[in-house]
Amino acid sequence: MPCVLLNLCEYDTQKLVKIKSVKLGSLKWTLNGVILMFICIMLLWNKGYQEYDLVVSSVTSKVKGVAKLNIPDIGEVVWDVVDHSGTSQGKNSFFVATNVIVTQNQKQANCPEVPPYGKLCRTDKDCEKGFSDQYSHGVQTGACVKFDVMKKTCEVSTWCPIENKKRPRPALLASAENFTVMIKNNIRFPAFNYIRRNILPELKDTDLKGCIYNRYKNPYCPIFRLGDIVSEAKENFGDMAVEVKPYFYNLRGGVVGIQINWDCDLNRIFHSCLPKYSFRRLDEKESNKTLYPGFNFRFARYSTVNGVEQRTLFKIYGIRFDVMVFGKAGRFSIIQVIIYIGSTLSYYALTTVLLDWLIGTSCYSKEAKQNYSERKFESVQDREECFLCVSFVDEDKLRVVKKSRKKTLQQTKPLSLHQRKNDLASMRTLISVMQCGPSRSLPVQNGQSSGLSRNTDTPLLEKSQSGCQAWCQCGCCPPSATLHEQLCCRLGKGRCITSSPILSTLILSRSVLETALFYVDPLAELHEGAQLRHGAYAQYIRWRFGDSTPRDAVPVIPSCCIGRIRAEYPSPDGKYGGLRLHQATPSQAEFNAQ
Repeated sequence: MPCVLLNLCEYDTQKLVKIKSVKLGSLKWTLNGVILMFICIMLLWNKGYQEYDLVVSSVTSKVKGVAKLNIPDIGEVVWDVVDHSGTSQGKNSFFVATNVIVTQNQKQANCPEVPPYGKLCRTDKDCEKGFSDQYSHGVQTGACVKFDVMKKTCEVSTWCPIENKKRPRPALLASAENFTVMIKNNIRFPAFNYIRRNILPELKDTDLKGCIYNRYKNPYCPIFRLGDIVSEAKENFGDMAVEVKPYFYNLRGGVVGIQINWDCDLNRIFHSCLPKYSFRRLDEKESNKTLYPGFNFRFARYSTVNGVEQRTLFKIYGIRFDVMVFGKAGRFSIIQVIIYIGSTLSYYALTTVLLDWLIGTSCYSKEAKQNYSERKFESVQDREECFLCVSFVDEDKLRVVKKSRKKTLQQTKPLSLHQRKNDLASMRTLISVMQCGPSRSLPVQNGQSSGLSRNTDTPLLEKSQSGCQAWCQCGCCPPSATLHEQLCCRLGKGRCITSSPILSTLILSRSVLETALFYVDPLAELHEGAQLRHGAYAQYIRWRFGDSTPRDAVPVIPSCCIGRIRAEYPSPDGKYGGLRLHQATPSQAEFNAQ
């Protein structure tokens, strides 16, 4: 029971329609071939057959170089790697000085603050004792002292003399561009347990000592000339050290990125795992776009002279190099291939979408559009919206109309037209039955005759007077108060279908009706004329509508034909049920007029 209630014991499948067409078939396989070719190209191009892992790395660097420079107020000094490289600037980075400002023999004392950081004053009242901010070089003592001949500033307690602001125009360490740096990069791909470093196994010690990185001649050497790094970043080493503009110059420095990219293929046949170096500037180049351009930092060297602590302050301008490592490794995986194939199978739906659109827009064929739509799509209507099917004797197509509350069924405009299907197999069966001769008939009840005159096929139902029904075109329709039953057999003026001999033979013949009823139920017992009346309704529907109607519409028998059938097989009490609209099987007699 739970299985039935939850629909767990049912399986639903899609309805497919096979269209035999050389054009559509060729177009289908052409599109499928193009999609397959695209999938294969993208599979190889993006290496969708591989599983990937991201790189985990560590970087160490060692700068080498010696420079001789002339520092103002100090003289000539020689700086080696300890001096110009300074302290470590952080993970995966190193620094090289290009310019320096030195302030010697600083001691803890009181001295006037330097403008513009110091407040200009006239008397001691203008200075606040103990005041300091982020721009001050020290803490104010509350005294106003002379700074130079023209100015007075508040005195501060700090390292005196205050830092020198004289800026040397040429780069003092211009020769730093000839320094070299060795970058050691160790990488690992945890998913594949693969370890490698940028110092390749084939490099010998002698090769390593003599090599310098060159993009074209030696692209895998881990030793780089600093000037080449800046040049590869499309910058000039001297310009990064000192910014020269009309009427002024500015010490700058900067930040350059060294990018190491590992794009590894770990398959045995196509194994490849080599570093690729690239360089770019990371900081803002134009000083007018930032308030604090370049890169600099300070450090001091302390000493004691005659028991008094002194220091020499160095403000270093230079270039910081950040080493950034990117990469991924791939290896063939059948699981990834299956996932890729499964994800790309949806592309084949584009073929169906395109062909359906081509047929649905009548670009291919109008006849194919209607035929395809009828076979592929089935319309199911709820009880609120009922569609009726109408067949006129002077029109070869079936009309599907919607029930109207204001117009007669005869005047309602069709929603769609459909070709009527002739059931030739049933017709041959009926013809063979009629050739077998009459069978037993029901006794005539209440003294009523067979419904046919003795010498003609004219119905006993008298024709209505001409023009008595505005919607009647054949002149034989009895009056009806229900709008959806006001239907004639003809669309235009002309002869009534009830005058056709086939109606008497095929629809009203007792032998044919009894045979049809026994064909459905071989053990049926005929007790009343209503069974034959209902059988005549069903026979008419099969004749004029076929076994099924478009859009599951309810077939409606014309009023003149209903009157003819009721005259032949009347109800004993003269009461009839009328047209029933919401039915599950419209082709059966009991699902229409009674």
